[in-house]
Amino acid sequence: MSRGAWKARVRDEVQSTLDPVAQRRGELAELTQTDADALISARQRLLEQIETAAPTRLEAAKIRYHGDYHLAQVLLHENDFIITDFEGEPTRSLSERRAKHSPLRDVAGMLRSFNYVRYAGLQRVGTNQPKEYARLQADAAAWEKQVRETFLSTYFEAASGGKLFGSPDEVQGLLRLFELEKALYELRYELGNRLDWVYSPLRGLLALLG
Repeated sequence: MSRGAWKARVRDEVQSTLDPVAQRRGELAELTQTDADALISARQRLLEQIETAAPTRLEAAKIRYHGDYHLAQVLLHENDFIITDFEGEPTRSLSERRAKHSPLRDVAGMLRSFNYVRYAGLQRVGTNQPKEYARLQADAAAWEKQVRETFLSTYFEAASGGKLFGSPDEVQGLLRLFELEKALYELRYELGNRLDWVYSPLRGLLALLG
């Protein structure tokens, strides 16, 4: 799939995600409703982000990849890591999950997982200790920033000299597109399965929009 076709697909996912958000807004918690309204109002900005995310020309390889890479798929065992569950995103078709693509989609999945940890923790605090919520927001943001930077620097160092893509700077836009795509997928998934978890991808999408 070309970059143009992929961006068109992600643009379509904006509609298939935001329309259900609007339809189910009344079922969400009050704090989440505010974020839902903000995201619905930012539809055009989201489309513009998608349009400008990936560069016009980019040389990068397509390979087999995990497809649903996040912290819950990584196990620590005897000072080593084991990666599990290579079946891909459960709501994607089998043909989509088997198709080769950029390994940066897995990188985006892990970055989104860090963001989930941040907002899942804040949501728990906001529910049980609301007075602590504002105080801990800065600490949670700093944690995500540090973990994200460490993960990316280590990944790009390990991938340097290979043929997956050029320099890290050349693929930042593409990585951003994959993060937006993953967050949209997460929001649709949570709307259909776990309304209590909608807060995390909503916050993540708003953060990606700046």
